[in-house]
Amino acid sequence: MFKNKSYIGISFVILVFGIYAIPKILDRIQDGSVVKADRLDHVSGIATSDGKLETIGPAPKFELVNQNNQKISNETYKGKVYVLDFFFTTCPTICPKMNQSMLSIEKKFFGNPNFGIVSITIDPAHDTPAVLKEHAQLLGATSSNWNFLTGDRQTIFDLANKGFNLYAGENSKVNGGFEHSGLFALIDKNGNIRCRKDNFGNPILYYDGLEKEGVRNIQQDISILLKE
Repeated sequence: MFKNKSYIGISFVILVFGIYAIPKILDRIQDGSVVKADRLDHVSGIATSDGKLETIGPAPKFELVNQNNQKISNETYKGKVYVLDFFFTTCPTICPKMNQSMLSIEKKFFGNPNFGIVSITIDPAHDTPAVLKEHAQLLGATSSNWNFLTGDRQTIFDLANKGFNLYAGENSKVNGGFEHSGLFALIDKNGNIRCRKDNFGNPILYYDGLEKEGVRNIQQDISILLKE
C-alpha cells in the first residue's frame, strides 16, 4: 500500500514537471535559444568577460618609424587604448586575415581619439616606410592613430619574442620566409597589457586575430577599457 502511494506521488511530480517544463523547452527549441544557453559557453571553455579585465603588466617599450617616416613609441600612445600585432606586407598566409580583422576593429572605433592600432613588420628589410604607406592605402586604413612600424630587425624580433612573447622568426621552408603569431595584444591607457580570463580563471593573455570570436572579444574589451 505504501509502495502504491509512493508511485502515485512520483507520478504526480513527473506530471507537474511535464506540464511546467515541456512547453518551455519546446518554445526554446522553436526559437533556437537552446543552442544559445550560457551553459554551452562554460562547457566549450570560451573566454568570457565580466567587465573586469586582468592586468598582465607593463607593455614593452618601443621606438620605431611609421609609414610617414615619423618616430613612434609607446609614449605616442600614452593615454590611449591600443591594439598591437606583428605582420609583414608580403605574407601569403595569415597576414591578410589579420589585416582585415584589424581593419574591422579600426572601423568600429574610428574617430575615437583615445584608441589606436600598432602594426609592426617583421620584415623591415623589405617593409620600408614607403612600402608600409602603400600597404596601408591598399588596405584602406585611414585612422591617423593606426601606425605601421618598421625599424631595426633585431630590435623588432626581440620586441616580439622577448617583449610580448608573440613568436616571430625567419624560416626559409615556409611560404613568405617568416613565421609569426596571429595574436593581438591589448594595451590600456596606462600602458599595461590587459585581457579577459577563460572559464577556468586563467588569463588568455592575447586575442586571436584570425577568428571572429577573438575579434569580437577584443572589441568588447576595448570598449571596457575606453570607459576606465
